[in-house]
Amino acid sequence: MSVFKANKAMKLQRDGKTDEARGLYEAAFAEGVSDARYILPYALLIIRAGEFQKAKEFLVAHQKAPGMTPSQRTELLVYYAVCCLRLGNVDKGISTLEQQFRKAQTGLIYQTLGYLYIEKYDQANRPDFAALASAAEPAAAEDPETDEEAADQTEPQADPAEPQPEPANPEDAWNAGIEKAEQFIRESIEYDDEDSICLDNMGQFLWRVRGDQAAARKWFDKAIALKEGQIDTLYFLSRYDLDAGDRKAAVEKLEKAAQGRFSPLNYVNKDLIGREIARLKGDA
Repeated sequence: MSVFKANKAMKLQRDGKTDEARGLYEAAFAEGVSDARYILPYALLIIRAGEFQKAKEFLVAHQKAPGMTPSQRTELLVYYAVCCLRLGNVDKGISTLEQQFRKAQTGLIYQTLGYLYIEKYDQANRPDFAALASAAEPAAAEDPETDEEAADQTEPQADPAEPQPEPANPEDAWNAGIEKAEQFIRESIEYDDEDSICLDNMGQFLWRVRGDQAAARKWFDKAIALKEGQIDTLYFLSRYDLDAGDRKAAVEKLEKAAQGRFSPLNYVNKDLIGREIARLKGDA
């Protein structure tokens, strides 16, 4: 009966009946069901509900579910990284996926890790390195922890990372991170040049990290040609319409974006799109 509940929950979830699905999932898990076929859809359900801490804890608790395939393991780590991002720890999400990427290069990791790099290195997040340098004081000598000692073994662990030389200072580290991110996103397009998410990632990287809106345009155009309803791509293309003075075209793109299915990996959310449509129509 427990497996029956889990199967019924999956069907309800596919039909959009998320409240009913959630109740059945949770009853099935409480009765001992532990199968990645049900764990991952339920985790996605609560992630889409914005319950990132609950989802993170659930994924940690079920990371060693019996019979989990390599692709399911990758999916679990991607969901975990999304939770880290939305809980304010993008570095943990990045390190988790970087380690997994060394084991398995997949389109899903290219898409997700590429976006996490953009979130981390967005120009809005760039530290004031001059202020940091002037405020810095020599730190007291301490016995350093090893990576193994410092790691939280209760969280999902991918393959251990290769030790990397540390840049000379924080600004060098930041700039090196940007270069690494760009190389990774370009490699993702080489891996699959018809992946609309990776193409959008390239556009967002150039816009948000490099500040080069002109160079970003061709990547957004390529992405929208492959997936006409892609939410973030439509949003950024609407900015070009506004720059050209074509408010009508911008509104059309935003209204199309508003019909999409938003996720925690969207740069914009439904409320922001709605407010922007209202502003451009003169309603706000």
